[in-house]
Amino acid sequence: MPRARMTFCALLLGTIAAPPASAQSTPKTCAAPSLAAGGPSNAHTAYVETSLRPAVIKPGAPPLTLAEEMRRYDVPGISVAVIHEGKIAWARGWGLRDLAGCAPVTPDTAFQAASISKVITAMIALRLVEQGRIGLDRNINAALRSWQMPRDETLAPGGITLRQLLSHTAGLGVHGFDHGYRPGEALPTIIQILDGTPPAGNPPVRSILPAGGQFEYSGGGYMVTQLALTDVSGLPFADLAQREVLGPLGMTRSAFAMPPSPRIRADMASGSAWGKPIADDDAVLPQLAAAGLWASAGDLARVLIDLQASAAGQRGHRLSPAMTREMMTPVKGNWGLGLALYPDDAPRFGHDGVNPGFESFMIAYAGRGDGIVVLTNGGDGRRLTADVVRAVATDYGWPEIAAPATEEKTLTLAELARAAGHFEGGGLNVDFEARPEGLFGKLVGAPAFERLIALSPTRFRSESMGLTCSFAPDFSSCTITEGGPPMKLVRSKAAP
Repeated sequence: MPRARMTFCALLLGTIAAPPASAQSTPKTCAAPSLAAGGPSNAHTAYVETSLRPAVIKPGAPPLTLAEEMRRYDVPGISVAVIHEGKIAWARGWGLRDLAGCAPVTPDTAFQAASISKVITAMIALRLVEQGRIGLDRNINAALRSWQMPRDETLAPGGITLRQLLSHTAGLGVHGFDHGYRPGEALPTIIQILDGTPPAGNPPVRSILPAGGQFEYSGGGYMVTQLALTDVSGLPFADLAQREVLGPLGMTRSAFAMPPSPRIRADMASGSAWGKPIADDDAVLPQLAAAGLWASAGDLARVLIDLQASAAGQRGHRLSPAMTREMMTPVKGNWGLGLALYPDDAPRFGHDGVNPGFESFMIAYAGRGDGIVVLTNGGDGRRLTADVVRAVATDYGWPEIAAPATEEKTLTLAELARAAGHFEGGGLNVDFEARPEGLFGKLVGAPAFERLIALSPTRFRSESMGLTCSFAPDFSSCTITEGGPPMKLVRSKAAP
């Protein structure tokens, strides 16, 4: 997904401005679709419709409705699929998939999955590893036939590997791609994208940090992966994805196709921004492996179910149990091979994504068959998604996926002082200060500290950024557990 990492970091740095009031209050011209248009209803879908709560609640505050929250966050449409006991328990949509045509979201509506595309890319790559077509720990240039990754004797003297590319530890630049192409415009080839030459609108994908030394999110690295996979298979990436993952899993509402095929367009969400269709809604994003997947929530749930079954030791799935365990093993921090990992308590895995006009999120338990997928097409979909995930997790009893809403806790200065200090990780540097009035946090370089809301003696929330960070029991680290990828920040003695 173009911009996913860049957008997340910008949110952390507080540099994304709120939309003007005029944009927030733009009147909607579409009538609300009928409830039946979104698919079957049951007690669980009714709970989502009537029982949303933010992470922090006031004493006695009533729950909010989904319709209220969609208006509040200017999200036209949302699609949700819930996995329970190894099966899709239900999948349905609410709202509008298209503000221009006023079409409703259905259970089959395809959204841009954005960086969730990387999970599918990683599965394709690992299938080819198991087939002996590409090496997981060999220099990727051994698989590249139409282009070679320029050697960097200082940062990558031994080259870079597929394992490093899939885990964002190859040290490559280009976090994401935010340049779309209008229909009819000349599209860059994958080699032009990698070399950053016109008509590509990105810098060249090159080493910027020591290979294998750290986590540095790189959509550019996934484009190197895409070329390697097409070179060793002899197939276009979209066809390879269909053969190796999408087709076998019955993902009939999914495709790596830019522009979308007529089959996808028949029930496809359109992106929006603060109540208006975005001007480049039909822009083409050619970076398929990094961000080019169209998918329904139900189809992405099928991916999670397949990985869960394989992780449980079942054979006959897209990856062998051994390879799935490899995929779910952290390489650096909380990142495995194409997956964001939540290793604490009951282990979970998933990914999120942001493309212009779209935000997506999926998470599932690794040790049991429960999970959720949420797709949105505009506004502040990230915050709406967090509230929907919390409602589903509360309904089904999944506290590790999302803790129930809670009132602010009052902590002593001694309790707050345990969290004070300088923390680093994932390219972020954060200072925490304990004061009589609460714990305060600030990204190094930000203009001011923000008072954080205490949810427990170890969990604190930044309301301005919609992030919850949970400290380890010994306060040696703090991990983002809600509102963004599971970035782990480690206590550092170094001066900020």
